[in-house]
Amino acid sequence: MTGDDSFSPNDDAFAANPNFHISIEEGSQNSGELVEEDGNNLENECEELFRIDDDDFDDDRDEKVLLDGLRNHGNDVNISDGNESFGDDISINADHEHDRDESPLIDCQIDLSGDKDYPSPVAGMEFESYDDAYNYYNCYAKELGFAIRVKSSWTKRNSKEKRGAVLCCNCEGFKTLKEVNSRRKETRTGCLAMIRLRLVDFNRWRVDEVKLEHNHSFDPERAQNSKSHKRMDTGTKRKVEPTIDVEVRTIKLYRGSGLDAIDHQGLNSNGESKIHVYKPRLLLLKKGDAQVIHTFFHRVQLTDPNFFYVMDLYEEGLLRNVFWINSRCRAAYNYFNDVVAFDTTCLSSNFEIPLFAFVGINHHGQSILLGCGLLADETLETYVWLLRAWLTCMSGRPPQTIISNRCKALQGAIAEVFPRAHHRLCLSYVMQSILENVGELQESETFYAVLSRTIYNYVKVEEFEMAWEDMIQHFGIKNNECIQSLYDERERWAPVFSKDTFFAGMYNCQKGDWIVPFFHGYVHQQTSLKEFFDIYELVLHKKQEMETHKDLESSDLSPLLKSRCLFELQLAKLYTMEIFSKFQDEIMMMSSCFSLSQVETNGGPIMTFMVKEREGEEIPRDGRAYEVMYDKAGGEVRCICNCFNFKGYLCRHALFILSYNGIDEIPYQYILSRWRKDFKRLYVPDLGCHNIDITNPVQWFDHLYRRATQVVQEGMTSQDHYMVAWQALKESLNKVRLVPDRHV
Repeated sequence: MTGDDSFSPNDDAFAANPNFHISIEEGSQNSGELVEEDGNNLENECEELFRIDDDDFDDDRDEKVLLDGLRNHGNDVNISDGNESFGDDISINADHEHDRDESPLIDCQIDLSGDKDYPSPVAGMEFESYDDAYNYYNCYAKELGFAIRVKSSWTKRNSKEKRGAVLCCNCEGFKTLKEVNSRRKETRTGCLAMIRLRLVDFNRWRVDEVKLEHNHSFDPERAQNSKSHKRMDTGTKRKVEPTIDVEVRTIKLYRGSGLDAIDHQGLNSNGESKIHVYKPRLLLLKKGDAQVIHTFFHRVQLTDPNFFYVMDLYEEGLLRNVFWINSRCRAAYNYFNDVVAFDTTCLSSNFEIPLFAFVGINHHGQSILLGCGLLADETLETYVWLLRAWLTCMSGRPPQTIISNRCKALQGAIAEVFPRAHHRLCLSYVMQSILENVGELQESETFYAVLSRTIYNYVKVEEFEMAWEDMIQHFGIKNNECIQSLYDERERWAPVFSKDTFFAGMYNCQKGDWIVPFFHGYVHQQTSLKEFFDIYELVLHKKQEMETHKDLESSDLSPLLKSRCLFELQLAKLYTMEIFSKFQDEIMMMSSCFSLSQVETNGGPIMTFMVKEREGEEIPRDGRAYEVMYDKAGGEVRCICNCFNFKGYLCRHALFILSYNGIDEIPYQYILSRWRKDFKRLYVPDLGCHNIDITNPVQWFDHLYRRATQVVQEGMTSQDHYMVAWQALKESLNKVRLVPDRHV
């Protein structure tokens, strides 16, 4: 990733810091009162944006500008991975608080009585709002002695939402032909000084382009009487009375990658610093922890050449974030990359170790580790760094579905790094959040029963929304801000909105299906970093032993059949014991489906049925109805309960329809290889290098090493496999030795 091509250093104190972000924390005036627009030439540039013409605007350049404003261009990265390198960029954030915070801020006290207290603008600055950006440039202009105006701005089509603007010196341009003969004094000199602003991610305003040079002398007296300075909010004006203390304001600096220190311009006449800059958050390590990490990584890499780790280092070599993954976990991702949960239990619960775990689910329904990280904070930039590090070591293959908590910074990072993935909030987290914010209702069994029924029992959106409204009205929590906030995000967590998302059993689609954190029972709030690395390999080894035991159990034992259904017999031969046992429950529940009616047909192969299911001991005629669509030609069946996407196997309603239509075997598309016991899984990382450059010796090694490791893995399955593999390796070695060396 390259740096910002639009940045060109200048002599200002902040010139070496292209990503220095600023936001003025102060009441700002309404932008409608501030702007003074030149709107003579109206032009429709594209389908999305309506802009007032700006002759300096370069579309090609503008699309490229500051693609990575939050990335770090100069940090050191320490990476190790047997045979690979890591090329992602590192971002640095500032935060002087010791508790984790989602907004990387530097609080700077700036004395407005000195000269040039406002740093000169540079490309990469970011602001919380357009008004803040305007205020900053206006105050900067006032300090120097010139006034500003809005040269041009553009908004979203069919909307008043401002998307960008150019703020320029009010001496920009010249009189128009109509104004040449006017008696008004000429004040415009064709000055090119300006800043170009653009609305970017997370509703921040970024400076895309800066021109500092003026072609005229400054006139502070005339500038004081300009519209832009007259309309400044009184809260931003300097107190001129000598008997009144000079007002001090707080400016929030959103730290960019380059900002590290402020030079002599941050000192007053006594040499004391007026700007208190706090360095970015570092990984909180106790004495000896750094050596523990170093020793662990180097020891593991000696025995596991495909072990991967990367460190995010601050410029002085101080550690901020760490990510690592072993070869088995990398290889497991080849088979189980459809659904991944981001486990932030240690971060959100203030554990001593700031652990982030990537967790998947294997063919037995067991959780598997897909990577770990230690993080300095929970900011957007840190999460983006971590997710990109993980994606890189997975050869750039993102998961289909991601499950996480409700952290806004993490959600933003997921949207940036995995824009095409289905992102859903952990339902157990949502349930817990609701219960923690309803006061005394938390202990009410009645409320919990109604809440569970509302979330889990409804299969149609309108039914869920009506039930939710009834619930909050009945229990008097309609005005609960937390409950309303969660409801506003219902499409990210309510099962009724997630029917087209595949979860492989990792989503809580039924009451009581709670996802247990991977290190549950091993890592506690007081577990130290040294203790964690001592048990890390033991935990992975124990989980691997459990998987091996389940593999043997599934291959050696035949499950006990409970019916004469051919579907049951079919999957008993294919699926692992754990998954088959869950599917078997659906087979047994087919008997609760007592009524079937065809409600729709288009005269073709697609038919729609209504299946009634008896719940408990209720009267059959009052059973609950489920809509099932069946395509006879394509062998496709889909139930409104969407069990297949949630759990990875067909529900009783779909099986009932297949049986009704004389189908004896489940269609092949509903038999997933991820659950099969006869599918060979070699835990050798597929690093994605299928196109080998035969002129590159490094790729020779990578390719041959992976293939040889696969032979080793196959040879370890039995004594017969071992003998064949050993013989093949000996023969291959002899053949290679006979090849004449034609290259010197």
